[in-house]
Amino acid sequence: MKRSLAALAALVAVSGCTAQAVGAHGKTPPPVKTGRTATPTPTATSTPEDGKPDAPAPKVLWSRGDKGTDVRELQARLHQVAWLITAPTGTYDSPTVNAVKGFQGKRGLPRTGVLDTVTWQRLTRMTHKPADWELYPYGGQPPAQPDPRCMTGRVLCVSKTSRTLRWMVDGKTVSTMDVRFGSQYTPTREGVFSVYFKSRYHVSTIYHTSMPYAMFFSGGQAVHYSTDFAARGYYGASHGCVNVRDKGKIAALFAQVRRGDKVVVYW
Repeated sequence: MKRSLAALAALVAVSGCTAQAVGAHGKTPPPVKTGRTATPTPTATSTPEDGKPDAPAPKVLWSRGDKGTDVRELQARLHQVAWLITAPTGTYDSPTVNAVKGFQGKRGLPRTGVLDTVTWQRLTRMTHKPADWELYPYGGQPPAQPDPRCMTGRVLCVSKTSRTLRWMVDGKTVSTMDVRFGSQYTPTREGVFSVYFKSRYHVSTIYHTSMPYAMFFSGGQAVHYSTDFAARGYYGASHGCVNVRDKGKIAALFAQVRRGDKVVVYW
């Protein structure tokens, strides 16, 4: 009888069958598969075979719906590596989600579309800190504080730092608008000037381009509306003029500015 029991036990061990037992409360627990090697069922607190705990999941920094300057910087950096074609908006929208997914997939990271610490570190190593014009390539940057020379009289107060124009009367801001300037080869002059000529339908005699609502303040340099600025933003430049992208705002400004009004261009 003992031999028969021993033989039966050996047969069970070799064939990999299941064995059942009755618990202390008389209930049969779920079957447990037995075999030559047993692998413990992994749990949330299990430790890998090398004895080291699993690395914690990377921290999520920003995701769909988030807004702010940090998101704007993320979008500008994604634009630098050609994963985001649209200009930064400061809102983590669908194009941003898709751009993050593409960047992650290209580098073997989980394609979550969520910006976590690992993705951010990889992106910052491949890009440079965006300049203001990259963060606001089509305008919208908050205007800089007015230069002290803008605080008296009627002044076109033009900041190269924030790329904005304030129309000021007796120290008060009447309106603001986005502007752009000349390139390094055709720089916009800085200093204090005055409007000496206005031309509603002006056309450049040098470049043969339209310069609507032109208000000349220094030689051939003027404040005027630019269709190129409206279309390309800060990815282009003027030939030295102060370009305005909002046609409605420059039209209203043109109607208010008089010959002799001051123009201040400063950093």
